[in-house]
Amino acid sequence: MIRLDNRQPIPESLRGAVLALGNFDGFHQGHQAVVGEAIAWARSIGRPAIVATFDPHPMRLFRPDIAPFRLTTLEQRQDLFAAAGADAMLVLHFDAAMAAMNASEWVAAMLVRHLGAIGVVTGEDFTFGRARSGSPQMLREVGAGQGLSSRTVGPVSDAEGTISSTRIREALRAGDCQTAARLLTRPFAIRGPVRHGDKVGRTIGYPTANFDMATYLRPRYGIYAVTGRLPDGRLLHGAANVGIRPTFDPPTELLEPHFFDFAEDLYGQDVEIAFHHFLRPEAKFDSLDALIEQMDRDCLRARELLAAIT
Repeated sequence: MIRLDNRQPIPESLRGAVLALGNFDGFHQGHQAVVGEAIAWARSIGRPAIVATFDPHPMRLFRPDIAPFRLTTLEQRQDLFAAAGADAMLVLHFDAAMAAMNASEWVAAMLVRHLGAIGVVTGEDFTFGRARSGSPQMLREVGAGQGLSSRTVGPVSDAEGTISSTRIREALRAGDCQTAARLLTRPFAIRGPVRHGDKVGRTIGYPTANFDMATYLRPRYGIYAVTGRLPDGRLLHGAANVGIRPTFDPPTELLEPHFFDFAEDLYGQDVEIAFHHFLRPEAKFDSLDALIEQMDRDCLRARELLAAIT
């Protein structure tokens, strides 16, 4: 899939596209409906389909001290958009200059002149422009005079209400992997390079791959049954600790999966860790023997829960 940057010219072959416009962090069922409408529209008129996503998230500009909250990286979103059938991903770099643009100016400058888009699809609650003054109605009105058509897609709901990134974050903070996976249509996953750790795990028979959680939302601290997708496509089963490892000093926040029956060197490789089941909260143990006994039980339970995943 082609990755575009709003600060660079758009290839002529992608001008005249239909654009799905939003944050799309997590790419949950509601986001999929918006993107699906844009792709179907584009295909029906023989135009390219582009998904535009903001990075960094606007919240990071307005509230720089907020705790990490991202559900997906750009790389993950690019893969998800490609799988949905989009032709390109446009990264809208959200900075102070973009935040200061009034809504009508942003439509004319970005969507019409820069992109040459002929259609745009948003959710019904999408806002844009200075002080979030732009709305889907304004987009229709401003775009109509400039050859830009627009459509909106209503919220997708289940028995508990509207499906949203907020609900997914709440589920993950509670350790509810199943609810998060249902709303996302796949397990929540953290992707990143395997880094060197203190190598304590290998001394007690449980070597781990260590990950910095970076800008990802922190799920509930504890032990999870996980899978790991390697760059070559292989899928590994394992158990992972997310948290500060209170048994060890000093406490250090890490994601540490132990993969079953696996002994290859993964340092520096990008691996995606998917969270399937929460097993228990993080705990401090009085001895290494007590920790190892609990890890034995955790891994046995994780193997049972993951047995059907291939």
